[in-house]
Amino acid sequence: MKLGYDLTIEQSQKLVMTPELIQAIQILQFNTQELETYVEEQLLTNPILEAEPAAPAETPAQDDEEQAEEEPERETVRAKEDDFDWSEYLKDREFDDISYRQWEYAGDQNEYSYEQFVSSEITLTEHLLFQLQFADLKKSYRQVGKYIIESLDPNGYMTQSAEEIAAQLGIRTEKVERVIKAIQGFEPAGVCAANLKECLLIQLEQMELNTPEIRSIVTDHLEDLANNRLTNIAKAKGLPVREIQRIGDIIKTLEPKPGRQFSSSAETKYITPDVTVEKSDGEYVVTVNESSTPRLMVSSYYQKVLREADKESNISIFLAGRLNSALWLIKSIEQRRQTIYNVVSAVVAYQIDFFEYGAKHLKTLTLKQIADEVGIHESTVSRSVNGKYMQSPRGVFEIKYFFTSGVSSGSGEGIASESIKTFIREMIENEDASAPLSDQSIAETLLEKGIEISRRTIAKYRDEINVPSSSKRKRY
Repeated sequence: MKLGYDLTIEQSQKLVMTPELIQAIQILQFNTQELETYVEEQLLTNPILEAEPAAPAETPAQDDEEQAEEEPERETVRAKEDDFDWSEYLKDREFDDISYRQWEYAGDQNEYSYEQFVSSEITLTEHLLFQLQFADLKKSYRQVGKYIIESLDPNGYMTQSAEEIAAQLGIRTEKVERVIKAIQGFEPAGVCAANLKECLLIQLEQMELNTPEIRSIVTDHLEDLANNRLTNIAKAKGLPVREIQRIGDIIKTLEPKPGRQFSSSAETKYITPDVTVEKSDGEYVVTVNESSTPRLMVSSYYQKVLREADKESNISIFLAGRLNSALWLIKSIEQRRQTIYNVVSAVVAYQIDFFEYGAKHLKTLTLKQIADEVGIHESTVSRSVNGKYMQSPRGVFEIKYFFTSGVSSGSGEGIASESIKTFIREMIENEDASAPLSDQSIAETLLEKGIEISRRTIAKYRDEINVPSSSKRKRY
């Protein structure tokens, strides 16, 4: 074998991840809130960019395709040319494109109403402290009560024992126990309990249902009751099974977590839909949410500076680079909008039966099917739907909800797992409580409808929708 050095010329293609391409991919996978934050950061770092208040679109998203491919695309192509003279271009053009005109103050166009604001909700701590003011306790006792109330967990349970509280405050345990007893008489019933059993007993006492039979079941057989082992309780108490079931029904009406009906002190997070689907004239119209993202444009002031500056100066070089970055950002945001619109439109067209008839008609769908339909890569589809939500006539759904696996039906079409869960839920709701359906019976019933599914899969789906087994659903 002869070894040596030589020069060869060859032609090859490869994908280069330029900073602009990385930015476009990053923008595509942003949801509405993340995109808004990112745009605000770019407005702070890029002086060329300016924003004007977002205005509602006057035409549907599908009518904007031509506009989306006009000036931003041409400007971006020019921006890639390093030797392009922006100052000469601006002098010739005077940059009169209305898409990037300088924003002019037009007065206060924002109209506010009380419906736009969320009222603060009362927390459990605030509710109990308010009642503490009117409790028949001395001032020193109220200070102890305030300490106890503020130490409760979000569900209303005590996180410290009376002895621990007394040691920390340097007082007698009897004083702490008296305050705890007073707080246990507050609303909601069952608050300030040490455990679940005490919480239930407090509620039974306030409801005047604290009979010896009920009290003994709560104290000794709460786990058997939770697992519907009523015959074990009946044998231990010497009572009929129907009587145990009646007592169990009373206990199940109690609140195991009294504090959860109040607002949490943690920040409440709301979902802002990234896409809206509305039915108009028998057709479903897809609209990408752009209300929270400001409309970007190029500053006319810096256009003037760039026109007047020497093209070899540092100012001209810096502004030209910032202008390239600004136009690429505008183009990337528009590409994101168009890609999400195309993907969601294909999803809506494929899952049209779901929007018309409900969850039972949800079909199996994969990323590859939508990618082939839209003409993009599967990874692009994944970035377009990941973490984004759709508002539709049937509610708000994460877009990934429509991409689901399932089983084949007798007709050969795929049935999504969510559809099967809906069938299972309806069958259990309509079953005879004295003879509940087993997982095998549900599988056989679905097989009669042309859905072949195993008993183990039924059990898995049943657990996912929080439905107990047949032995726990049985009533006597």
